[in-house]
Amino acid sequence: MAEFSNYLENKLLDHVLKNTSYTSPTTVYVGLYTSNPNEGNTGTEISGGGYARQVLSVTTASGGIVTSSADVTFPQATTNWGTISHIALLDAITSGNMLMYTSLTTSKVIETDDILKINSGSLTVSLD
Repeated sequence: MAEFSNYLENKLLDHVLKNTSYTSPTTVYVGLYTSNPNEGNTGTEISGGGYARQVLSVTTASGGIVTSSADVTFPQATTNWGTISHIALLDAITSGNMLMYTSLTTSKVIETDDILKINSGSLTVSLD
């Protein structure tokens, strides 16, 4: 995952090149989307049906890469969520700003009673 949002691109450029303060979020959340959020977060994030963004824990960066260091398990769906095609990293449990996004290698249909889990070590973020 290395597609940065417009929000994060602007914050990082101003921080590095203009010495403008940027406070990174204390917690980063994973969100699920049924369409491409693009750089402006214009996709369709799941809502309702027991859905909630989940906390992402990562390893210390090495070689320009971090990897998820714990499972990311979403609540059991109480309705059909549809076909999850993209995930995003966001800076708040609700609303907030999208930081990064990517498409899933394989889309996943989430129906009532399903639980989506991203296994520890299977989500990587790289700067290359």
